[in-house]
Amino acid sequence: MTSTAAFLGHGSPMNALEHNRYTQSWTSFGAAHPKPKAVLCVSAHWYVNAVAVTAMQNPRTIYDFGGFPQELFQYEYPVVGSPDVAQRVADLLPQHKVVMDQSNWGIDHGTWSVLCHVYPDADVPVVQLSINAQLPALDHVEIGRLLAPLLAEDIMVVGSGNIVHNLGIIDWGLVGKGAVWAEEFDAQARQILTGANPTDIVSLLDHPHARKAVPTAEHFLPIAYIAGIAEVSGKSIEVLVSGCELGSLSMTSYALS
Repeated sequence: MTSTAAFLGHGSPMNALEHNRYTQSWTSFGAAHPKPKAVLCVSAHWYVNAVAVTAMQNPRTIYDFGGFPQELFQYEYPVVGSPDVAQRVADLLPQHKVVMDQSNWGIDHGTWSVLCHVYPDADVPVVQLSINAQLPALDHVEIGRLLAPLLAEDIMVVGSGNIVHNLGIIDWGLVGKGAVWAEEFDAQARQILTGANPTDIVSLLDHPHARKAVPTAEHFLPIAYIAGIAEVSGKSIEVLVSGCELGSLSMTSYALS
């Protein structure tokens, strides 16, 4: 059995508790695919100076945010990990010194706030892969290429971030839409990702609006992994749901078709 890959624009962690058109698209994505053996998630919220994987059997739930209702801090997504999948990921990346993390990290909200809609019963093992902040953008694409064999091994790969992510200039009056520059940047990303050469997505880091759309790289880079996987697998990328919110946030999500 083979699995698939997706990039989910996760937005606010409150999406774990809410039901909207974005969370519905994640639910529909999960329902459209048989449950895989495991999920490997590349979350924007594990952005460190190393390539690392969660290698523990029982990863803790991480509440890496503040200022939200207590209900969110009490939410649990009690998935198990998979040391075997973690080792397989390390084996696929021989040119990197992959840290097998046994205790420092776990499942952060970039992962559980979306997977709780994809697999609400928390019955699919989850492993997280960090984003190495020291690597150039093209290296993240290459890691994606190297991870492509996981799909044939029934391991789903999910990137979780946001194509446009600038919390410093959010406009609370722009509910359901983005500023003109954000909409333009998101549309350009959509054109590249659904085209013949999705790995060209990293060229957007030189776009005139990149400083506003991607003030820091961590939320953008997960899409590079999915683009690399798409290139190797020969599958195209389709839009699961599109849209910008609050002026400076893109919620657009993608999956391999």
